Parts: sequence; C-alpha cells; structure tokens
Amino acid sequence: MMTGYTTEERAELRDFYRSSLLEGTLPFWLRESVDERYGGYLTMRDRDGSLLDDDKSVWFQGRFAWVLATLDNTVERKEEWLAAARSGVEFLRDHCFDTDGRMFFLVTRDGRPLRKRRYFFSEAFAIMAYAAYARASGEEWWLEQARGLFARCIDYAEGRATAGEPKWTSERESRGIGVPMIFLQVAQVLRDNGGCPLAERKIDEFIEEIRLFVKDDLECVLEQVGTDGEVIDHLDGRTLNPGHAIEGAWFILEESRRRGGAADLTALGCQMLDYMWKRGWDKEFGGILYFRDVYGKPVQEYWHDMKFWWPQCEAIIATLLAYRMTGDEKYAEWHRRIHDYAHRHFPDREYGEWFGYLHRDGRLSSPVKGNHFKGPFHIPRMQWYCWQLLENWEG
Repeated sequence: MMTGYTTEERAELRDFYRSSLLEGTLPFWLRESVDERYGGYLTMRDRDGSLLDDDKSVWFQGRFAWVLATLDNTVERKEEWLAAARSGVEFLRDHCFDTDGRMFFLVTRDGRPLRKRRYFFSEAFAIMAYAAYARASGEEWWLEQARGLFARCIDYAEGRATAGEPKWTSERESRGIGVPMIFLQVAQVLRDNGGCPLAERKIDEFIEEIRLFVKDDLECVLEQVGTDGEVIDHLDGRTLNPGHAIEGAWFILEESRRRGGAADLTALGCQMLDYMWKRGWDKEFGGILYFRDVYGKPVQEYWHDMKFWWPQCEAIIATLLAYRMTGDEKYAEWHRRIHDYAHRHFPDREYGEWFGYLHRDGRLSSPVKGNHFKGPFHIPRMQWYCWQLLENWEG
C-alpha cells in the first residue's frame, strides 16, 4: 500500500540530506580539491581522495564553482565557500577559453589546453558558475560575462555561429534533447542570479522543444529525433537514457513550481518521469539503468545495464519534486525506492562520498571518486536541492 510522507518523515529526510551534504560530500571535496597553486579544482580522485591525475575537467571548474557559490547564496555566507568559488571562476576566465571564444573540455593543471569538443556544455556550466558567483560576490562583471556567454551559446544552437569543427557529412539529420534540456536549467540559474532577459525569453522555447522528444504513442522520452520530431530507427536514434530524461523532467517541474504550479508544466514533467521511470527502473535489482532501446532491442553501449551514480541522483530529485507538486503518493513511494536503493549501494562508508559505477546487481565496478565526468556536482546538487525543497515544503 502506497503512502505519502508525514511531516515527521519529511523533517527526517531534510536533516538527512543536509547532513549528507555539509558533513559528508562537501568536506570530501573541499579537503584537497582547491588548487592553491594554479587555481581551480583537482577532481580526479581515488577512493580515499588521493589524486589520480592533475588534469582539469573544464566542466567541473564550472560545476563545482556553481555548487559553492549557490551554497553561499542560499545556505550561509561563508568565506571558505566564496573563496573556493572564486578560485574556480577565475581559473575558467584565465585558462579555459580558446582564441575563438569557445571553451576547452580538458586542460592541464596549469591551464594549458588538452582537448576541445564540438558541443558547448563547458560554456553551460561556466554560465551557471559566473551567474551564481556574481550574486555571491556582488561583482556585476561576472553576471555580464554570463549573459554574454549565454547569448553566444544561443547563436551556436541556432546556427548563427559555429560551435566548432565542421560536422561529419551525413544524410541523416537529427536533433538532440541535450541543448534545450541543459540550457533550460542554465536559463533558470541566470534568472535566479541577477536576471537575463534573453534567458527568460528562451525558457518557454526550450520547454516547447523538449516536447518534441516526448512520445505518447511509445511512452518514452527520446534522446534524438529527426528534424520534424520523428523516430530515427537506427541504434543511436533508438537509444533511451532514462536518467537524462528524468533530469529534464525535474527541470520542467521546477519551472512549474516557480510559476506557482502551472498545470501544463506539471503534467509534462510528470509524464516524462512516468514514462522513463517505467523504462529505467530495474525491477530485478533496483536502481535506474543507464540505456534502454525504445523497442526493447539490444543497445550498442556495453555499459547499458550498469548503475551510474548520477541517474540515481536525478531520480531522487524528480520523484520528491513530483510528490511535492502533485501530492500523488505514487511519487512518494518511488522516492522511497530510489532513495533507499542509492543510499544502500553508492555511499562509501569508509572514506565518504559515493562510488560512481556499479554493475547491474550492485557490485562495485570501480572505486574512483572523481574523473572527467564524475565529481562534485550531481550528488551535492541533489542533497542541496532536496534539503531546500523539504525545508520550504509548504512555501
């Protein structure tokens, strides 16, 4: 029998997320990650926090700076957090932009370029970091930079400027959910940290574009569609990423919450969550699977049935927020399942933080705590967001 959360249970959850963040995740990353010599963050970490590699993921220079500045803005004004956020944004400014205005993906410890990609998600996380730091520091320059960088990314997305090297020639044209989904949150962050007229105008456009990927006849959210929104019946086109779509679902639910409960947005966010929970939840072992095929066919990627840390984090947020927005006890039950699964399997009881990569049955695949893709973002964002949501439940 499904039941919702009582006031007492919500308070216990609130305290759990708060302590997990402030006494667990954050100390792990602040202990040694801020690079006192060159600035920025050293996030390539072994299980015990020891350094595996001193190259720097540009994503995480922005991501961790956003986390730190956001905590300073919303939780408590702390010089340690502000100084650490400053280290990240200054490293981004000084070392992570190429001469063409685009950002690198990976740089050396001292900021020399190693890798650059065609997409512009390094820019997305830099915008979030700059905007949040502007609010925390009171320095308007960072907000102006964030607005300008957002406008440049919109030019990339809409074809008014090149986002990198020419694409491979292909007769199969497609569009992906990544840009409207990620930049929906980027626009929300800009709006909440000083404002940006362009970002605020684009929010509804991003949401409408996301709708193209939601297929009621197939009960799924696609990662790629054809130019007119059609299914691309090839391996990449059929591949579903439940965690990614569930992340997009809570971005839309958050927009509904900010608008006082917009019924159409709540319905869309819950629809996306419902479809992809059904597709992604592992009925045998629990947890969210990484990839599925829209028609149930084999998936190309060999890690398709693994359990990564970040889809579990996104499902924890989405289910709790869906319960908050609808009162539907189904979502409280789903939240219990994913919360319990994630906290039973991923946290490292000895050294702290979470493991990132498990086999389908929950066995540990790798003890790594930080690499080019895993670091201080999805876990602290989940802990902070759920804490704040529960703290202001009736608001």
